[in-house]
Amino acid sequence: MHKVIDLECDLPPDEAGNPRKVEALATHPPGYGDPERLPPMPGHGFSNYERIFTRRTEGGAPSEPAKKHGMSMADFVTLMDHAGVEVGVLRAGNAINTQVLAEYPKRFIGLATISPHDGMRGVRELVRLVKECGFGALRVSSLYNMVPASDRRYYPLYAKCVELDIPVRIYTNMNYATDRPYDLGHPRHLDQIAMDFPELRIVAGLGGWPWVNETVALLRRHANLYADTASHRPRYFGVPGSGWEQFLQFGNTLLQDKIMVGLSWEAFGLPMEAVVEEYAALPLKDSVIEKWLYGNARRFFRLG
Repeated sequence: MHKVIDLECDLPPDEAGNPRKVEALATHPPGYGDPERLPPMPGHGFSNYERIFTRRTEGGAPSEPAKKHGMSMADFVTLMDHAGVEVGVLRAGNAINTQVLAEYPKRFIGLATISPHDGMRGVRELVRLVKECGFGALRVSSLYNMVPASDRRYYPLYAKCVELDIPVRIYTNMNYATDRPYDLGHPRHLDQIAMDFPELRIVAGLGGWPWVNETVALLRRHANLYADTASHRPRYFGVPGSGWEQFLQFGNTLLQDKIMVGLSWEAFGLPMEAVVEEYAALPLKDSVIEKWLYGNARRFFRLG
């Protein structure tokens, strides 16, 4: 069995079927505050994801998404054990992460979500989450607040990450929400951050598609910049014309020590083990598969 560290270990619903995430993609209001915003227009904004990522039947027609069944945290950890996932990186809300870390401090790494609009209050909250609650990294996602990761309002948070010796995971990918710019997660933002904070450990979450070549170039350019594969099904990385050609080529050679995986198993409707096996089937050297699945993340997060 392969050992795995999962960079996007999304929690399942709880026993009652309630989501453990705080973001509701279809209704999340953009920006900060905005209390007078009207309900979203059907099919617009985040609800466009339902059109983009619809599963297809054999005849080509959209199929109904499978209903997600809840489970206890103990059952979820058992699923992780069966799939060889030793550690999962959580992107749930801060309150949920705090609860999970209190119960399973060795099995999960909590990503702290802090608004760039909160200034030094946000910095102090980051310190509290790390020192009192055991969080292990900062999460930055311009997809939700529409503030690009290179914006100066994040800089006090990045400086504190360096001081606390924790990494930051930055959303780096095109988005399909039709009420905001598609390139909020462009990898160019990482370049400015890495120049200004050469000691900051950064992971480009979601690998930077469709700007894969630029992501690869930046991974070579900056020593402390890494990337993960979350939200992309691994079986397509090796398909010609998918746009991942350079990622796979350099990830098997010069950048083999800089790629980590995010299983995103619930998004694909697959068991964790099946996603791991898709990674194992990629045209990568055996030693590189181990690095992608486990070794690189173990070193990046300084585990053990």
